[in-house]
Amino acid sequence: MSKKCGTVSIIGRPNVGKSTLLNHLVGYKLSAIANKPQTTRTNIRGIVTELDKKDDSGYQLIFTDTPGIHLNSKNLLNRTLNSEAVAAVEDVDAIIMIVEALKWTDEDDFVLSRLKHTKKPVILLLNKVDRIQEKDRLFPYLEKVGAKREFTDIIPVSASKGINTDIVIESLLKIVPESDFIYPEDHITDKSVRFICGELIREQLVLNLHEELPYTTAVEIEVFEETDKLVTIEVVIWTDRKNQKGIIIGKKGETLKRIGQSARRSLEEFLMKKVMLKQWVKVEENWQNNPRHLNELGIISNREL
Repeated sequence: MSKKCGTVSIIGRPNVGKSTLLNHLVGYKLSAIANKPQTTRTNIRGIVTELDKKDDSGYQLIFTDTPGIHLNSKNLLNRTLNSEAVAAVEDVDAIIMIVEALKWTDEDDFVLSRLKHTKKPVILLLNKVDRIQEKDRLFPYLEKVGAKREFTDIIPVSASKGINTDIVIESLLKIVPESDFIYPEDHITDKSVRFICGELIREQLVLNLHEELPYTTAVEIEVFEETDKLVTIEVVIWTDRKNQKGIIIGKKGETLKRIGQSARRSLEEFLMKKVMLKQWVKVEENWQNNPRHLNELGIISNREL
């Protein structure tokens, strides 16, 4: 029996469920999830491997979760996120585009336009079908979106509930080539544990801070020390204005304390160890337009400076 191995990019406008799909397929929370756009800020790979050791057959699918592609690119951070997402459709075996079932926005059109010249197979996922009571409403929508381009497959799914995600895997296995695995069978991501911990902390900023404030913040892990029973993590939360620092800390430190408590629970669940988390809030004006700072945060690479 043979092995199959392939790379798959997951793209779409913000807040359609890309990270939720990745986390469900991999079985671990690799990518920050929140019901707000711009939660994902860098391309994150999740690796799904199934191996039958009896006959050395199986598959390995390497998914890349990308930042949401959006129309408004007000600063260097936003332009970088768009570039990261668009670059991810190069040199892959297949592309998954996610939209919200029964919705199609200008940003969905913009995402689709980024695929205009690709010859790669594109699978369209209609996400959040669990929220639709009358499933018959999907049929005219399927016809409408199917006319927008020649998709390899159009699959109604629920990334959060795992509905039809097995069909997504089956569809991809018809596309990806026979090949040896790229990663060891026990790997679930190409990112470091330190990186994932930073994402889990940043997720709590998005969940606990209101309006636009989460998008003017960033998390930088300065200390990550691990023993057999304890992980010590020290982080700096960056923001771009002094008044925002006070909001993040909150009255008598209550907001920062709440963020820290929620983040520590997520970290302990992921690391399966006790976590000592220390947080500081610092100000750097206009960091979202500072290439050096974006590079230090891992959002923009040296080659792009």
